[in-house]
Amino acid sequence: MPLRLREIPLVLDEDESVLPLRIAELLVLPVESILDWKIVRKGIDARKKPNVLRVYTVDFTTQNDSDVLAANSENQKLIETPLTSAETVFSLHQRPKVLVVGMGPAGLFAALRLAKNGADVTLIERGKPVEERYRDVQSFWNERNFNPESNIQFGEGGAGTFSDGKLNSRLNNPLMRNVLETLVQFGAPEEILYQAKPHVGSDRLRAVLINFRKQLQKLGVDIRFSTRLTGIETTQGKVVAAQLNDNEQLPAEQLILAVGHSARDSYQMLSEKAVRMEQKAFAIGLRVEHPLELINSIQYGMPKHPQLPAAEYSLAWNNRKSGRGVYSFCMCPGGMVVNAASEEGAIVVNGMSDFKRDAQRSNSALVVAVRSDDFGATDPLAGVRFQRRWEQQAFTAGGGNWSAPAQPLLEFLQGNGGRINSSCQPQVVAADLNACLPKFVTDELRLALPQFERKMRGFICEEATLIGVETRTSAPLRILRNADCESVSHAGLFPAGEGAGYAGGIMSAAVDGLKVADSILGRYSK
Repeated sequence: MPLRLREIPLVLDEDESVLPLRIAELLVLPVESILDWKIVRKGIDARKKPNVLRVYTVDFTTQNDSDVLAANSENQKLIETPLTSAETVFSLHQRPKVLVVGMGPAGLFAALRLAKNGADVTLIERGKPVEERYRDVQSFWNERNFNPESNIQFGEGGAGTFSDGKLNSRLNNPLMRNVLETLVQFGAPEEILYQAKPHVGSDRLRAVLINFRKQLQKLGVDIRFSTRLTGIETTQGKVVAAQLNDNEQLPAEQLILAVGHSARDSYQMLSEKAVRMEQKAFAIGLRVEHPLELINSIQYGMPKHPQLPAAEYSLAWNNRKSGRGVYSFCMCPGGMVVNAASEEGAIVVNGMSDFKRDAQRSNSALVVAVRSDDFGATDPLAGVRFQRRWEQQAFTAGGGNWSAPAQPLLEFLQGNGGRINSSCQPQVVAADLNACLPKFVTDELRLALPQFERKMRGFICEEATLIGVETRTSAPLRILRNADCESVSHAGLFPAGEGAGYAGGIMSAAVDGLKVADSILGRYSK
Protein backbone atom coordinates (compact mmCIF):
# COMPACT_ATOMS: atom_id res chain seq x y z
CA MET A 1 0.00 0.00 0.00
CA PRO A 2 2.21 2.91 -1.19
CA LEU A 3 1.64 6.28 0.45
CA ARG A 4 1.42 9.80 -0.97
CA LEU A 5 2.53 12.95 0.87
CA ARG A 6 1.59 16.35 -0.55
CA GLU A 7 3.05 19.85 -0.11
CA ILE A 8 6.65 18.97 0.75
CA PRO A 9 8.65 22.21 0.55
CA LEU A 10 12.27 22.57 -0.54
CA VAL A 11 14.18 25.85 -0.64
CA LEU A 12 15.89 26.65 -3.92
CA ASP A 13 19.35 25.51 -2.83
CA GLU A 14 18.19 22.07 -1.63
CA ASP A 15 18.62 19.07 -3.90
CA GLU A 16 15.70 16.75 -4.59
CA SER A 17 17.70 13.92 -3.06
CA VAL A 18 16.78 15.30 0.38
CA LEU A 19 13.07 14.52 -0.17
CA PRO A 20 13.20 11.21 1.80
CA LEU A 21 14.75 13.10 4.71
CA ARG A 22 12.06 15.77 4.52
CA ILE A 23 9.34 13.08 4.47
CA ALA A 24 10.89 11.43 7.50
CA GLU A 25 11.00 14.77 9.35
CA LEU A 26 7.38 15.64 8.51
CA LEU A 27 6.09 12.20 9.59
CA VAL A 28 8.55 11.68 12.48
CA LEU A 29 10.06 8.54 10.94
CA PRO A 30 13.61 7.23 10.74
CA VAL A 31 14.79 8.04 7.22
CA GLU A 32 16.00 4.45 6.74
CA SER A 33 12.39 3.25 7.01
CA ILE A 34 11.59 4.87 3.65
CA LEU A 35 12.29 2.13 1.12
CA ASP A 36 11.65 3.90 -2.18
CA TRP A 37 10.09 7.14 -3.43
CA LYS A 38 8.96 8.85 -6.61
CA ILE A 39 8.04 12.46 -7.41
CA VAL A 40 4.47 12.66 -8.75
CA ARG A 41 4.02 16.44 -8.75
CA LYS A 42 6.32 19.45 -8.65
CA GLY A 43 5.33 23.10 -8.48
CA ILE A 44 6.51 26.55 -7.45
CA ASP A 45 5.35 28.60 -4.45
CA ALA A 46 6.37 32.23 -5.02
CA ARG A 47 3.93 33.86 -2.61
CA LYS A 48 6.74 35.10 -0.35
CA LYS A 49 9.26 36.17 -2.97
CA PRO A 50 12.20 36.23 -3.08
CA ASN A 51 11.92 33.27 -0.68
CA VAL A 52 10.63 31.01 -3.43
CA LEU A 53 9.93 27.36 -2.61
CA ARG A 54 9.65 24.27 -4.75
CA VAL A 55 6.71 22.16 -3.58
CA TYR A 56 6.48 18.39 -4.15
CA THR A 57 4.06 15.53 -3.93
CA VAL A 58 5.87 12.22 -3.45
CA ASP A 59 4.76 8.58 -3.50
CA PHE A 60 6.78 6.32 -1.21
CA THR A 61 6.76 3.03 0.67
CA THR A 62 7.92 2.22 4.18
CA GLN A 63 8.56 -0.90 6.20
CA ASN A 64 4.96 -0.73 7.42
CA ASP A 65 2.72 1.59 5.40
CA SER A 66 -0.44 0.76 7.39
CA ASP A 67 1.12 1.76 10.68
CA VAL A 68 2.49 5.02 9.24
CA LEU A 69 -0.93 5.91 7.82
CA ALA A 70 -2.65 5.12 11.13
CA ALA A 71 -0.12 7.12 13.17
CA ASN A 72 -0.74 10.15 10.94
CA SER A 73 -4.50 9.80 10.54
CA GLU A 74 -5.06 13.52 11.20
CA ASN A 75 -2.54 14.60 8.57
CA GLN A 76 -4.69 15.43 5.53
CA LYS A 77 -1.61 15.71 3.34
CA LEU A 78 -0.87 11.98 3.75
CA ILE A 79 -3.06 9.49 1.87
CA GLU A 80 -2.86 6.10 0.23
CA THR A 81 -1.60 6.36 -3.32
CA PRO A 82 -4.70 6.35 -5.57
CA LEU A 83 -5.06 3.44 -7.94
CA THR A 84 -4.54 4.28 -11.60
CA SER A 85 -7.17 3.10 -14.05
CA ALA A 86 -6.06 0.81 -16.86
CA GLU A 87 -6.72 1.76 -20.46
CA THR A 88 -9.96 0.28 -21.75
CA VAL A 89 -9.52 -2.57 -24.24
CA PHE A 90 -12.43 -3.25 -26.58
CA SER A 91 -13.30 -6.64 -28.05
CA LEU A 92 -14.97 -5.95 -31.39
CA HIS A 93 -17.59 -8.09 -33.11
CA GLN A 94 -17.02 -6.16 -36.34
CA ARG A 95 -14.09 -4.15 -37.65
CA PRO A 96 -15.31 -0.59 -38.25
CA LYS A 97 -13.99 1.49 -41.12
CA VAL A 98 -13.25 4.93 -39.69
CA LEU A 99 -11.98 8.06 -41.41
CA VAL A 100 -10.24 10.54 -39.09
CA VAL A 101 -9.84 14.06 -40.49
CA GLY A 102 -7.04 16.13 -38.99
CA MET A 103 -3.71 15.28 -37.34
CA GLY A 104 -3.91 17.57 -34.35
CA PRO A 105 -4.17 16.11 -30.84
CA ALA A 106 -7.83 15.05 -31.19
CA GLY A 107 -7.28 13.27 -34.49
CA LEU A 108 -3.99 11.63 -33.50
CA PHE A 109 -5.24 10.23 -30.20
CA ALA A 110 -8.53 9.11 -31.73
CA ALA A 111 -6.67 7.28 -34.50
CA LEU A 112 -4.29 5.65 -32.02
CA ARG A 113 -7.10 4.41 -29.77
CA LEU A 114 -9.08 3.06 -32.73
CA ALA A 115 -6.12 1.32 -34.35
CA LYS A 116 -4.96 -0.29 -31.08
CA ASN A 117 -8.41 -1.83 -30.75
CA GLY A 118 -8.56 -3.22 -34.26
CA ALA A 119 -10.44 -0.59 -36.27
CA ASP A 120 -9.62 0.03 -39.94
CA VAL A 121 -8.40 3.64 -39.78
CA THR A 122 -7.61 6.14 -42.50
CA LEU A 123 -6.09 9.37 -41.18
CA ILE A 124 -5.94 12.39 -43.46
CA GLU A 125 -4.25 15.77 -43.02
CA ARG A 126 -4.50 18.72 -45.38
CA GLY A 127 -0.97 19.84 -44.50
CA LYS A 128 2.42 18.16 -44.67
CA PRO A 129 4.49 15.88 -42.40
CA VAL A 130 6.07 17.83 -39.58
CA GLU A 131 9.59 17.75 -41.13
CA GLU A 132 8.38 19.40 -44.35
CA ARG A 133 5.99 21.65 -42.48
CA TYR A 134 8.83 22.97 -40.33
CA ARG A 135 10.79 23.90 -43.46
CA ASP A 136 7.76 25.68 -44.92
CA VAL A 137 7.27 27.69 -41.71
CA GLN A 138 10.97 28.66 -41.66
CA SER A 139 10.73 29.72 -45.30
CA PHE A 140 7.76 31.93 -44.45
CA TRP A 141 9.52 33.54 -41.51
CA ASN A 142 12.85 33.99 -43.30
CA GLU A 143 11.77 34.70 -46.88
CA ARG A 144 8.02 35.43 -46.59
CA ASN A 145 7.12 32.45 -48.78
CA PHE A 146 3.60 31.76 -47.54
CA ASN A 147 1.99 28.35 -48.11
CA PRO A 148 -1.77 28.33 -47.32
CA GLU A 149 -1.75 24.53 -46.87
CA SER A 150 1.45 24.19 -44.81
CA ASN A 151 1.90 26.72 -42.03
CA ILE A 152 1.54 27.18 -38.27
CA GLN A 153 -2.14 26.24 -38.40
CA PHE A 154 -2.11 23.35 -40.91
CA GLY A 155 0.04 20.23 -40.90
CA GLU A 156 0.98 17.24 -38.77
CA GLY A 157 0.43 18.00 -35.08
CA GLY A 158 -2.02 20.83 -35.61
CA ALA A 159 -1.65 24.41 -34.41
CA GLY A 160 -0.12 23.28 -31.09
CA THR A 161 3.04 22.10 -32.86
CA PHE A 162 4.22 25.69 -33.11
CA SER A 163 3.20 26.92 -29.68
CA ASP A 164 4.71 25.85 -26.39
CA GLY A 165 3.49 22.29 -26.18
CA LYS A 166 1.60 23.27 -23.01
CA LEU A 167 -0.10 20.29 -21.39
CA ASN A 168 -1.86 21.94 -18.46
CA SER A 169 -5.64 21.81 -18.48
CA ARG A 170 -8.57 22.54 -16.19
CA LEU A 171 -9.92 19.08 -16.94
CA ASN A 172 -9.98 16.50 -14.17
CA ASN A 173 -10.28 13.41 -16.33
CA PRO A 174 -8.53 10.04 -15.84
CA LEU A 175 -7.78 10.01 -19.59
CA MET A 176 -5.29 12.84 -19.05
CA ARG A 177 -2.79 10.42 -17.52
CA ASN A 178 -3.12 8.24 -20.60
CA VAL A 179 -2.32 11.23 -22.82
CA LEU A 180 0.79 12.16 -20.83
CA GLU A 181 2.09 8.60 -20.69
CA THR A 182 1.58 8.21 -24.43
CA LEU A 183 3.55 11.39 -25.12
CA VAL A 184 6.39 10.14 -22.90
CA GLN A 185 6.30 6.80 -24.75
CA PHE A 186 6.88 8.74 -27.98
CA GLY A 187 9.77 10.80 -26.64
CA ALA A 188 8.39 13.64 -24.51
CA PRO A 189 10.39 14.41 -21.34
CA GLU A 190 9.37 12.15 -18.45
CA GLU A 191 9.02 15.16 -16.17
CA ILE A 192 5.71 16.07 -17.84
CA LEU A 193 4.24 13.26 -15.71
CA TYR A 194 4.79 15.25 -12.52
CA GLN A 195 5.19 18.93 -13.42
CA ALA A 196 2.37 21.12 -12.11
CA LYS A 197 2.38 22.95 -15.44
CA PRO A 198 3.90 20.50 -17.93
CA HIS A 199 5.09 21.43 -21.38
CA VAL A 200 6.98 19.68 -24.15
CA GLY A 201 8.29 22.65 -26.12
CA SER A 202 7.92 23.10 -29.85
CA ASP A 203 11.39 21.71 -30.54
CA ARG A 204 10.77 18.43 -28.65
CA LEU A 205 7.21 18.11 -29.91
CA ARG A 206 8.33 17.65 -33.52
CA ALA A 207 10.28 14.51 -32.62
CA VAL A 208 7.33 13.20 -30.57
CA LEU A 209 5.07 13.60 -33.60
CA ILE A 210 7.39 11.59 -35.84
CA ASN A 211 7.40 8.71 -33.34
CA PHE A 212 3.63 8.98 -33.01
CA ARG A 213 3.27 8.69 -36.77
CA LYS A 214 5.56 5.66 -36.95
CA GLN A 215 3.50 3.86 -34.30
CA LEU A 216 0.26 4.59 -36.14
CA GLN A 217 1.77 3.17 -39.32
CA LYS A 218 2.89 0.04 -37.45
CA LEU A 219 -0.69 -0.41 -36.33
CA GLY A 220 -1.85 -0.30 -39.94
CA VAL A 221 -3.24 3.24 -40.09
CA ASP A 222 -3.36 4.59 -43.65
CA ILE A 223 -1.96 8.13 -43.29
CA ARG A 224 -2.46 10.57 -46.16
CA PHE A 225 -0.89 14.01 -46.12
CA SER A 226 -1.82 16.91 -48.42
CA THR A 227 -5.34 15.49 -48.40
CA ARG A 228 -8.21 17.85 -47.70
CA LEU A 229 -11.78 16.97 -46.84
CA THR A 230 -13.87 18.76 -49.46
CA GLY A 231 -17.25 17.10 -49.01
CA ILE A 232 -19.30 14.46 -47.23
CA GLU A 233 -21.78 12.05 -48.83
CA THR A 234 -24.87 10.86 -46.97
CA THR A 235 -27.58 8.26 -47.43
CA GLN A 236 -30.79 8.69 -45.45
CA GLY A 237 -29.09 11.19 -43.15
CA LYS A 238 -26.03 9.03 -42.44
CA VAL A 239 -22.49 9.70 -43.61
CA VAL A 240 -21.33 6.97 -45.99
CA ALA A 241 -18.33 8.55 -47.75
CA ALA A 242 -16.01 11.53 -47.82
CA GLN A 243 -14.87 13.58 -50.77
CA LEU A 244 -11.12 14.22 -50.75
CA ASN A 245 -9.33 16.96 -52.71
CA ASP A 246 -12.48 17.42 -54.83
CA ASN A 247 -11.64 14.32 -56.89
CA GLU A 248 -11.83 11.16 -54.74
CA GLN A 249 -14.57 9.45 -52.81
CA LEU A 250 -13.55 7.36 -49.81
CA PRO A 251 -16.18 5.11 -48.14
CA ALA A 252 -16.44 5.62 -44.39
CA GLU A 253 -18.76 4.02 -41.87
CA GLN A 254 -17.78 6.62 -39.26
CA LEU A 255 -16.07 9.97 -39.80
CA ILE A 256 -14.25 11.80 -37.00
CA LEU A 257 -13.99 15.50 -37.81
CA ALA A 258 -10.99 16.95 -35.94
CA VAL A 259 -10.04 19.78 -38.28
CA GLY A 260 -8.86 22.40 -35.76
CA HIS A 261 -10.06 25.96 -35.21
CA SER A 262 -8.69 27.44 -38.45
CA ALA A 263 -10.19 25.18 -41.15
CA ARG A 264 -12.62 27.82 -42.33
CA ASP A 265 -13.24 26.19 -45.69
CA SER A 266 -14.28 23.05 -43.82
CA TYR A 267 -16.78 25.08 -41.80
CA GLN A 268 -18.15 26.50 -45.06
CA MET A 269 -18.52 23.02 -46.55
CA LEU A 270 -20.30 21.74 -43.44
CA SER A 271 -22.66 24.70 -43.56
CA GLU A 272 -23.52 23.93 -47.19
CA LYS A 273 -24.20 20.31 -46.19
CA ALA A 274 -26.61 21.56 -43.47
CA VAL A 275 -24.54 20.13 -40.60
CA ARG A 276 -25.96 21.66 -37.42
CA MET A 277 -23.66 24.31 -35.96
CA GLU A 278 -24.06 27.30 -33.70
CA GLN A 279 -22.19 30.49 -32.91
CA LYS A 280 -19.74 30.35 -30.00
CA ALA A 281 -18.14 33.10 -27.97
CA PHE A 282 -14.35 33.43 -28.04
CA ALA A 283 -11.83 36.22 -27.42
CA ILE A 284 -9.55 38.46 -29.45
CA GLY A 285 -6.78 40.90 -28.64
CA LEU A 286 -3.02 41.35 -28.88
CA ARG A 287 0.25 39.69 -27.88
CA VAL A 288 2.40 41.44 -25.29
CA GLU A 289 6.16 40.89 -24.96
CA HIS A 290 8.44 41.69 -22.03
CA PRO A 291 12.08 40.86 -21.28
CA LEU A 292 12.29 37.42 -19.69
CA GLU A 293 14.26 38.64 -16.67
CA LEU A 294 11.73 41.39 -16.02
CA ILE A 295 8.89 38.87 -15.74
CA ASN A 296 11.10 36.64 -13.60
CA SER A 297 11.83 39.57 -11.27
CA ILE A 298 8.15 40.45 -10.96
CA GLN A 299 7.09 36.86 -10.26
CA TYR A 300 10.06 35.51 -8.28
CA GLY A 301 11.73 38.61 -6.86
CA MET A 302 14.91 37.70 -8.77
CA PRO A 303 15.88 37.80 -12.47
CA LYS A 304 17.02 34.17 -12.60
CA HIS A 305 18.00 31.13 -10.55
CA PRO A 306 19.28 27.75 -11.80
CA GLN A 307 16.49 25.94 -9.92
CA LEU A 308 13.68 28.09 -11.29
CA PRO A 309 11.99 27.82 -14.68
CA ALA A 310 11.15 30.90 -16.72
CA ALA A 311 8.32 32.60 -14.85
CA GLU A 312 4.71 32.35 -15.95
CA TYR A 313 1.76 34.55 -15.15
CA SER A 314 -2.01 34.48 -15.41
CA LEU A 315 -4.03 37.69 -15.37
CA ALA A 316 -7.76 38.29 -15.47
CA TRP A 317 -10.11 41.21 -14.91
CA ASN A 318 -13.85 41.50 -15.40
CA ASN A 319 -15.47 44.80 -16.32
CA ARG A 320 -18.68 44.84 -14.31
CA LYS A 321 -20.18 47.60 -16.44
CA SER A 322 -19.76 45.85 -19.79
CA GLY A 323 -19.76 42.29 -18.46
CA ARG A 324 -16.68 41.51 -20.54
CA GLY A 325 -13.69 39.58 -19.28
CA VAL A 326 -10.11 40.54 -20.16
CA TYR A 327 -7.42 37.95 -19.54
CA SER A 328 -4.01 36.64 -20.47
CA PHE A 329 -3.96 33.53 -22.62
CA CYS A 330 -1.38 31.00 -23.81
CA MET A 331 1.52 32.56 -21.90
CA CYS A 332 4.90 31.59 -23.40
CA PRO A 333 7.81 32.21 -21.01
CA GLY A 334 11.21 32.49 -22.63
CA GLY A 335 9.73 32.24 -26.11
CA MET A 336 8.86 34.23 -29.19
CA VAL A 337 5.86 35.71 -30.93
CA VAL A 338 5.11 34.02 -34.26
CA ASN A 339 3.22 35.08 -37.35
CA ALA A 340 0.63 32.28 -37.54
CA ALA A 341 -1.17 33.28 -40.74
CA SER A 342 -3.21 30.66 -42.59
CA GLU A 343 -4.87 32.82 -45.24
CA GLU A 344 -3.56 35.21 -47.88
CA GLY A 345 -3.86 38.85 -46.91
CA ALA A 346 -4.50 38.22 -43.20
CA ILE A 347 -2.27 38.18 -40.12
CA VAL A 348 -2.78 36.40 -36.82
CA VAL A 349 -0.08 36.08 -34.15
CA ASN A 350 0.58 33.41 -31.54
CA GLY A 351 3.28 32.51 -29.01
CA MET A 352 5.87 29.73 -29.12
CA SER A 353 8.54 28.39 -26.75
CA ASP A 354 11.12 25.64 -26.98
CA PHE A 355 11.53 23.13 -24.16
CA LYS A 356 14.24 25.09 -22.33
CA ARG A 357 12.25 28.33 -22.47
CA ASP A 358 15.53 30.23 -22.52
CA ALA A 359 14.87 32.92 -25.13
CA GLN A 360 15.32 36.51 -24.00
CA ARG A 361 11.66 37.52 -24.05
CA SER A 362 8.37 36.21 -22.65
CA ASN A 363 4.99 36.80 -24.24
CA SER A 364 1.29 36.24 -23.71
CA ALA A 365 -1.96 37.05 -25.41
CA LEU A 366 -4.08 39.75 -23.79
CA VAL A 367 -7.61 39.15 -25.03
CA VAL A 368 -11.14 40.43 -24.56
CA ALA A 369 -14.28 38.32 -24.56
CA VAL A 370 -16.27 38.52 -27.79
CA ARG A 371 -19.95 37.61 -27.75
CA SER A 372 -22.15 36.39 -30.55
CA ASP A 373 -24.02 39.71 -30.58
CA ASP A 374 -20.73 41.34 -31.64
CA PHE A 375 -20.61 39.37 -34.88
CA GLY A 376 -23.24 41.39 -36.72
CA ALA A 377 -25.15 38.35 -38.00
CA THR A 378 -26.91 35.28 -36.63
CA ASP A 379 -25.60 32.50 -38.86
CA PRO A 380 -22.95 30.07 -37.50
CA LEU A 381 -20.20 31.44 -39.76
CA ALA A 382 -20.53 35.03 -38.54
CA GLY A 383 -17.70 34.54 -36.04
CA VAL A 384 -15.40 33.38 -38.84
CA ARG A 385 -16.11 36.55 -40.80
CA PHE A 386 -15.54 38.61 -37.66
CA GLN A 387 -12.09 37.03 -37.12
CA ARG A 388 -11.14 37.42 -40.77
CA ARG A 389 -12.05 41.10 -40.85
CA TRP A 390 -9.60 42.02 -38.09
CA GLU A 391 -6.87 39.73 -39.41
CA GLN A 392 -7.12 41.52 -42.76
CA GLN A 393 -6.98 44.88 -40.99
CA ALA A 394 -3.79 43.74 -39.25
CA PHE A 395 -2.27 42.71 -42.59
CA THR A 396 -2.97 46.18 -43.98
CA ALA A 397 -1.66 47.92 -40.85
CA GLY A 398 1.54 45.88 -41.13
CA GLY A 399 2.22 47.15 -44.63
CA GLY A 400 0.82 44.26 -46.64
CA ASN A 401 4.09 42.28 -46.72
CA TRP A 402 3.50 39.84 -43.80
CA SER A 403 5.03 42.18 -41.21
CA ALA A 404 2.98 42.22 -38.02
CA PRO A 405 1.77 45.59 -36.68
CA ALA A 406 3.31 46.50 -33.32
CA GLN A 407 3.18 49.35 -30.82
CA PRO A 408 4.88 50.11 -27.51
CA LEU A 409 2.50 49.31 -24.67
CA LEU A 410 3.04 52.77 -23.17
CA GLU A 411 2.13 54.43 -26.47
CA PHE A 412 -0.99 52.28 -26.81
CA LEU A 413 -2.02 53.11 -23.25
CA GLN A 414 -0.90 56.72 -22.83
CA GLY A 415 -0.29 58.04 -26.33
CA ASN A 416 3.50 58.21 -26.09
CA GLY A 417 6.56 56.53 -24.62
CA GLY A 418 8.20 53.15 -24.86
CA ARG A 419 9.91 51.43 -27.74
CA ILE A 420 9.29 48.47 -30.01
CA ASN A 421 11.39 45.42 -29.27
CA SER A 422 9.90 42.16 -30.54
CA SER A 423 10.96 38.62 -31.38
CA CYS A 424 8.19 38.25 -33.98
CA GLN A 425 9.15 36.84 -37.36
CA PRO A 426 9.37 37.73 -40.22
CA GLN A 427 9.35 41.16 -38.48
CA VAL A 428 7.14 43.85 -36.98
CA VAL A 429 6.45 47.41 -38.10
CA ALA A 430 5.23 50.37 -36.08
CA ALA A 431 1.49 50.80 -36.37
CA ASP A 432 -1.55 52.17 -34.61
CA LEU A 433 -3.17 49.03 -33.16
CA ASN A 434 -6.49 50.83 -32.83
CA ALA A 435 -6.91 50.16 -36.55
CA CYS A 436 -6.60 46.39 -36.04
CA LEU A 437 -9.31 45.72 -33.45
CA PRO A 438 -12.88 46.76 -32.62
CA LYS A 439 -13.08 49.83 -30.41
CA PHE A 440 -14.69 47.88 -27.57
CA VAL A 441 -11.64 45.57 -27.50
CA THR A 442 -9.05 48.37 -27.35
CA ASP A 443 -11.18 50.22 -24.77
CA GLU A 444 -11.38 47.13 -22.55
CA LEU A 445 -7.64 46.52 -22.85
CA ARG A 446 -6.89 50.07 -21.75
CA LEU A 447 -9.12 49.61 -18.73
CA ALA A 448 -7.61 46.22 -17.85
CA LEU A 449 -3.92 47.09 -18.16
CA PRO A 450 -3.78 49.27 -15.01
CA GLN A 451 -5.52 46.43 -13.13
CA PHE A 452 -2.84 44.03 -14.36
CA GLU A 453 -0.16 46.48 -13.24
CA ARG A 454 -1.58 46.37 -9.71
CA LYS A 455 -1.17 42.58 -9.70
CA MET A 456 2.27 42.63 -11.37
CA ARG A 457 4.17 45.81 -10.56
CA GLY A 458 6.36 46.63 -13.57
CA PHE A 459 4.08 45.03 -16.18
CA ILE A 460 3.46 48.45 -17.73
CA CYS A 461 6.91 49.60 -18.77
CA GLU A 462 8.82 51.04 -21.70
CA GLU A 463 10.24 47.59 -22.60
CA ALA A 464 6.75 46.11 -23.22
CA THR A 465 5.58 45.74 -26.82
CA LEU A 466 2.14 44.89 -28.19
CA ILE A 467 1.79 42.90 -31.45
CA GLY A 468 -1.42 42.33 -33.42
CA VAL A 469 -3.64 40.52 -33.73
CA GLU A 470 -4.57 37.43 -31.67
CA THR A 471 -7.90 36.08 -32.93
CA ARG A 472 -7.67 32.26 -32.82
CA THR A 473 -8.05 31.71 -29.07
CA SER A 474 -10.71 29.09 -29.82
CA ALA A 475 -13.15 28.06 -32.50
CA PRO A 476 -15.76 30.69 -33.40
CA LEU A 477 -18.51 28.07 -33.62
CA ARG A 478 -19.58 24.71 -32.24
CA ILE A 479 -20.61 21.67 -34.33
CA LEU A 480 -23.51 20.26 -32.36
CA ARG A 481 -23.27 16.68 -31.13
CA ASN A 482 -25.20 14.43 -28.76
CA ALA A 483 -24.13 12.58 -25.61
CA ASP A 484 -22.49 9.91 -27.79
CA CYS A 485 -20.33 12.58 -29.49
CA GLU A 486 -22.24 12.15 -32.76
CA SER A 487 -23.53 15.02 -34.88
CA VAL A 488 -27.17 15.81 -34.08
CA SER A 489 -27.93 16.25 -37.77
CA HIS A 490 -25.68 13.69 -39.53
CA ALA A 491 -25.36 10.15 -38.19
CA GLY A 492 -21.86 8.76 -38.47
CA LEU A 493 -20.23 12.21 -38.19
CA PHE A 494 -18.28 12.76 -34.95
CA PRO A 495 -17.05 16.35 -34.37
CA ALA A 496 -14.01 16.34 -32.08
CA GLY A 497 -11.50 18.62 -30.47
CA GLU A 498 -10.88 22.33 -30.50
CA GLY A 499 -12.15 23.05 -34.00
CA ALA A 500 -15.48 21.40 -33.23
CA GLY A 501 -15.86 23.61 -30.17
CA TYR A 502 -15.26 20.93 -27.51
CA ALA A 503 -11.70 21.58 -26.37
CA GLY A 504 -9.23 24.36 -25.65
CA GLY A 505 -5.66 23.14 -25.92
CA ILE A 506 -3.53 20.05 -26.50
CA MET A 507 -4.67 18.08 -23.45
CA SER A 508 -8.39 18.72 -23.71
CA ALA A 509 -8.32 18.07 -27.47
CA ALA A 510 -6.46 14.78 -27.01
CA VAL A 511 -8.90 13.68 -24.28
CA ASP A 512 -11.83 14.59 -26.51
CA GLY A 513 -10.33 12.50 -29.32
CA LEU A 514 -10.11 9.52 -26.97
CA LYS A 515 -13.71 10.02 -25.84
CA VAL A 516 -14.96 10.07 -29.43
CA ALA A 517 -12.93 6.98 -30.33
CA ASP A 518 -14.31 5.13 -27.30
CA SER A 519 -17.84 6.08 -28.30
CA ILE A 520 -17.34 4.55 -31.73
CA LEU A 521 -15.59 1.45 -30.40
CA GLY A 522 -18.41 0.90 -27.93
CA ARG A 523 -20.83 0.48 -30.82
CA TYR A 524 -18.82 -2.41 -32.22
CA SER A 525 -17.95 -4.13 -28.95
CA LYS A 526 -19.06 -7.64 -28.05
